[in-house]
Formats: sequence, structure tokens, C-alpha cells
Amino acid sequence: MSEMEELIQKYLNAQGKLDCTDGFKIAAKLKCSPLEVGAKAKEMEIRIDSCELGQFGKLGGGVFDSEALNRLSPFLDEKNRVTCKAARAAAAGIGLKKIRGTLKEKNYDVTYCELGCFTEKKRPRLYVKTKTWIENAEGELLFGKGKTEILELIEAEGSIAKASERIGMNYKKAWTHIKILQKNINDTMVQTKQGGGEDAGTTLTPVAREFIENYRKLQADIENYANERFKELFLRPRNKKEFKE
Repeated sequence: MSEMEELIQKYLNAQGKLDCTDGFKIAAKLKCSPLEVGAKAKEMEIRIDSCELGQFGKLGGGVFDSEALNRLSPFLDEKNRVTCKAARAAAAGIGLKKIRGTLKEKNYDVTYCELGCFTEKKRPRLYVKTKTWIENAEGELLFGKGKTEILELIEAEGSIAKASERIGMNYKKAWTHIKILQKNINDTMVQTKQGGGEDAGTTLTPVAREFIENYRKLQADIENYANERFKELFLRPRNKKEFKE
């Protein structure tokens, strides 16, 4: 048995599969390409599992991140796809967790797996889309995906003006959204400190961060349920005979 085969056997998970992260560890140990590790695993009839970019398996824990979005954007093709190699390179310094969560949030596809698991993923012909928002009794939009993004950009930029510019929204509209939300929850979402010191600028309050976290949890729960129910209702195997005893 070769050294690569021994390492693959050593790193097998409880299901007898090789996790994506361990495939890259083996490649680093042997100073070879991940593609060679993937090819050897395939030869050994061992499946790769838990893609670190969230393309297959059930690896969770991803979070949307505006910096990750900025890094991925230049690598997207006309179909909003990014290669595995480029996506992993974009994770330098911020971690794959943020890249994974951003890919999921923006529904970006990944092509040319570095372990050779796929070139272009074959997706189902049908997709389910969900959109969740919070509004008041008058029907005013208080919180949703867009509000979450603008607040996160305010935190990243330290400025409402810069955040609204990056999202393609004028300052007045962005500030109006924030004021409506603050009025309805009767609390402060952003705080601004004047001056030229290190602490100057606009930041989010703990209340705003809690809203963002809870909204993302709610949206994730709804998406997970919708996806599972969608599979049950629309992606069931067809034309299968049911046998009765």
C-alpha cells in the first residue's frame, strides 16, 4: 500500500468517506496536488465528503460576510460561478466558513473541484426560493435581507454614506430605512462618533447585531425546511412501482 493510500485510510471519517479538508491535508503532507488525492480516493472507491465550500455533504456553520463577497466577486463568471481554486484562495485570512456562507447566501455555484469531484455540478432542474422579511402593521418593511446587508456594510465601512454607495443606494434612502426600523423597535441600531480619532465613525449597536444574527437564524431555518419539503414534493423518484406484500 502506498503512502497516499495509507493516509487516505487513516483519515477516513465514521462513514468510511474522506472529508474534503482531510483530502487537502494529505495533499499538503505529500506535496502533491489535491487532484491526485481525489483520483486515488476514487480508485480506492472512497467518496469525498463534507465539501468545505458547501457544495456537497452536510458541512454547516457558514456565515455571510461582506469582505468574502468582495473577494469572490472578481472571480465570478457570467453565470455567477467561481472555480474551487479561486474560492479557496479568497478564503485566505478570513477563513472558509465565511466563503462557504457567502456562496450559499448569494447562491453562487462552484466549478472544477480541486479534488476532482466535479467539473460543473449537475443541479436539479427545479429550485425553491424563499424570501423572509419583517414588517409592521402598516406593511412597512422593517427588516430583511437588504437591511441586513446595509447594516453589515455600515459596520465594515464605518460610514452610512460609504455603505449605501457600495450597495447602490442613496444615503437618504439608507438612513430612512434605519430610522423606520429604530422607530418601530424603539431602540437604536447605529451610533456615530464625531471627530478624527480611531473611534470616529458609525458603528452598529448590540441591538443591531442581535437583529442580524436572529434574522439569519430565522432565514436559515426557513430555507432548510423549504429545501427538505421541496425535495419531498418535487424531487421524488418518478415512475416507480409500489410493491405491496
